[in-house]
Amino acid sequence: MTEEDVKTGTDKALSKEEFKQEVLKDFRLANESRQASLIGRKEVLTGKAKFGIFGDGKELAQIAMAKVFQNGDFRSGYYRDQTFMMACGLLTVQEFFAQLYAHPSLEADPSSAGRSMNGHFSTRSINEYGSWRNLMEQKNSASDLSPTAGQMPRLLGLAHASKLYRENKALHGFTQFSNKGNEVAFGTIGDASTSEGHFWETMNAAAVTQVPLAISIWDDGYGISVPKEFQTVKASISEALSGFEKGSTDKTGIRIFKTKGWDYPHLVKTYEEAIAFCRAEHVPVLIHVEEVTQPQGHSTSGSHERYKSKERLTWEDEFDCVKKLREFIISKGIATAEDCDAIETEAKKSVQEQKNAAWKNFISEIEAERDALIPMLQTAGLEDLAKGLNTGFAPSRKEVIGTARRALLKLGRREDANTAKLAEWLKTSSRSTLSVTTRFWKVRPPNSAPKIAAVAPEYDSDAKLIDGREVLLNNLIASIFHRDDVVAFGVMNLGGIGGVNQGFEGLQKKHGDHRIFDVGIREASIMGQESGWHFVASPTRNSVLDYLLYGLQPLSDDLASLQYERKAARNVH
Repeated sequence: MTEEDVKTGTDKALSKEEFKQEVLKDFRLANESRQASLIGRKEVLTGKAKFGIFGDGKELAQIAMAKVFQNGDFRSGYYRDQTFMMACGLLTVQEFFAQLYAHPSLEADPSSAGRSMNGHFSTRSINEYGSWRNLMEQKNSASDLSPTAGQMPRLLGLAHASKLYRENKALHGFTQFSNKGNEVAFGTIGDASTSEGHFWETMNAAAVTQVPLAISIWDDGYGISVPKEFQTVKASISEALSGFEKGSTDKTGIRIFKTKGWDYPHLVKTYEEAIAFCRAEHVPVLIHVEEVTQPQGHSTSGSHERYKSKERLTWEDEFDCVKKLREFIISKGIATAEDCDAIETEAKKSVQEQKNAAWKNFISEIEAERDALIPMLQTAGLEDLAKGLNTGFAPSRKEVIGTARRALLKLGRREDANTAKLAEWLKTSSRSTLSVTTRFWKVRPPNSAPKIAAVAPEYDSDAKLIDGREVLLNNLIASIFHRDDVVAFGVMNLGGIGGVNQGFEGLQKKHGDHRIFDVGIREASIMGQESGWHFVASPTRNSVLDYLLYGLQPLSDDLASLQYERKAARNVH
């Protein structure tokens, strides 16, 4: 490996000194992310957080991927991508722990204000009340979905948006949304989740439509506790997808790259080549990252020592990617063992300090409420309830408010100043809690349907009777398709004959197949395409209403809770 092998995302080769600093910076970040995972697990097991799922073992691959992630690109990922988010400057260690504690503050947890499971990372596409940000001036991440492979259909939409912007010159003026389609949609997924139907449907759709989609597969050999030979044909997703590979004369297909999760120089070179090709050619790429380790197992719910053999555990220890990067640094003379020791010590100290700061910020609000309530309980003679809150272990907000409610039940109809004060405290505290936890449950941006004034129909006295489909068609022509940022797509030959009921008859001929076009019978990815086009308006047409069930994951876990869980971070028309 030479200075040419590690770049900063600007295609600029590094000097020897810059190269060394870049590698050491990556080593520091890998150690910080690893410590965040290790300490995060302890926080869950000691009761400070309810559940934890972390990205340990995937640090180097995510650092390599971040090097080629540019402003305007989008991520639709898998809830283990903490290192990638940190490498892109989209997540701090303190924010990582704030999310783990579910701190209901947008300032503490910019991804979701404590509303999503940890590892669900997102950036803000819109300002607080609905106006768009300039997406070309920031790196973008759509929030992770909890259903495995649920992020895949939306990934297709994000990639397809770049295709639309590249092929439709009328959209080139929308410079806050695209640089003429030069963006890549980055996806990540665990190897076992490639068994899900959404993965296969999306990969087929991407191969057919030729969109700039780059999917990284973190292959650690297991799906929770089940070995991959029971999950995937040939025990290799890249082998299973080899028939999708695009040949020199093929018009459709994907390109497949393989690398290893512990091989830092090869990871960097692989991502440089794969993403440059994807960005320039608009051909989907699959990066199969094999031999990934998982030092803490699947999650805080279990231990991987239960299902991994001694031989596998020994191999994982030897091929731990952070350890391998340290060996690489020392062997190449980039730094000494003592230098690496110092970086590791400083990383651990920094993570501990940021963890402590996140916990203090989170718990101080609750402790302030507790400290205000205890004297009122003591004055009322409810020492047992006061002692229950003053145990030395930080209470939850639920425990504090629940104690106040029990106190009022015990006091019954007593009429005195302290009881009235307690009742008023409970009312105020409950309102405050409701505000931070449910705000933006229903948000109404300026262009939302309820804010658009209704226009009552007017009929001429000599109006002729026409088919309902003609009414719909005329309405589409008059009210929607004069806008350049509107496309329509769907099944049932929407482009050719205008759909099964001919509600789009003639529109493809008039506006072109980059505006009105057909897709295959793949309902889940149709839902994902539209949600990924959050900066393009799109009347979507699937076959029949009950086919919506195929898109249940993106519809229920993403769109239905979009404004609430992201605290008005994104919008979908």
